[in-house]
Amino acid sequence: MDTIASLFSFITTPVSWVIVQFHSLYGAIFGPDTGWAWGLSIVSLVILIRICLIPLFVKQIKATRAMQTLQPEMKKIQERYKSDKQRQSEEMMKLYKESGTNPLSSCLPILAQSPFFFALYHVLSGIASNDTIGVIDKPLLESAQKAHIFGAPLAAKFMDSEEKVQALHASLTDVRVVTAIMIILMSASQFFTQRQLMTKNVDTTVKTPFMQQQKMLMYVFPIMFAVFGINFPVGVLVYWLTTNVWTMGQQMFVIRRNPTPGSKAQAAFLERLQKQVTHHKKVRGRGNTNVIKAIVAKGRDRNEFERKFINGLSKEGLVAQADGTVALSESSVATETEDGTPAAGGAPKRQQPKRQSKSQRQSAAAHSRAESGGEAASDAKTSLEKTQDEPEDAAPKSKPAGGKSGSGNARQAKSGQRKGQQRPKHPSKK
Repeated sequence: MDTIASLFSFITTPVSWVIVQFHSLYGAIFGPDTGWAWGLSIVSLVILIRICLIPLFVKQIKATRAMQTLQPEMKKIQERYKSDKQRQSEEMMKLYKESGTNPLSSCLPILAQSPFFFALYHVLSGIASNDTIGVIDKPLLESAQKAHIFGAPLAAKFMDSEEKVQALHASLTDVRVVTAIMIILMSASQFFTQRQLMTKNVDTTVKTPFMQQQKMLMYVFPIMFAVFGINFPVGVLVYWLTTNVWTMGQQMFVIRRNPTPGSKAQAAFLERLQKQVTHHKKVRGRGNTNVIKAIVAKGRDRNEFERKFINGLSKEGLVAQADGTVALSESSVATETEDGTPAAGGAPKRQQPKRQSKSQRQSAAAHSRAESGGEAASDAKTSLEKTQDEPEDAAPKSKPAGGKSGSGNARQAKSGQRKGQQRPKHPSKK
């Protein structure tokens, strides 16, 4: 412990100074010797550290997504050079350099807050052993030793003996109950944080070893926190529980606002964005504009959820533009209503004919038969008038000689004989 303390002594004084400043603020509200004053001072320290680490958290998100994208290429390199480890490492470094990815970027937030964690651990251990450290002098040390969180002193541990706990003016049962509850909450928050990352913010279209590693960490990390937690002071448990809750909330915000492409979170985000855009007929927010701009730029490389989003806008008469905005489609502009507002459905709907009743259909049929009968009578009358108007001395049509009918002449014409009246044959040829 002395070796660790000496390694992080450069950060112990700043951490103790920050705690003392927050304690003076909360002490004026809740009292200087209360657990609320010292507990909220530790919580405020965590929030201040995590706010400073937000840029590193953004880098961690980008690095994690880049690693997910590179997993298929990394797998190919491993299979190609599985017998040559040196060449495999060289190709991996080359791939990282070409893509601008650093595998250590995903560990930056944890590595950056580790000095603060060990410094706080050393400060609380000094309080338990009645040693002044940093800017915490003797009066502040006595005040911290009197502070209890739900009956458990800040410097007490789950594995402490009853004599040591009594020296801090507390009971062993209270200490173990409080520390056990905090360890369970700390492990549960870590498990939930990792689980929502695996179930909502992972590209389900690509199956890589990275997903198996994340799934393993989902169960390993909570167990590690539970094992190490029994040796942490109550103040450190407060620090680590606050860190896990902050990480969980921060990750929920990122998953909701900037999900991984191809994940279930992206499907839910694009569904919400589509409803918002179709309702207002425009894109609100710079972040949403950048999302639509990136989807349009992908072209044919869009995933299933992005294609569904573009098609959904088209059904509503909207077209996503290259600059991230939306515009009315040509069919929607052509079908504007009378008051000048664009129709929401795009192309006009086909009008179905009105269905007639049975009595209407019967009367229409009777009316049609009557009209057809009148037309027939009119035609008969006209033909009769034409017959009466013909002259009486009109010459009848001549019949063919020999009393043969016209059908006979037709048959003769078909056999090659001449048409019309035939000359009588010579008597000698009878």
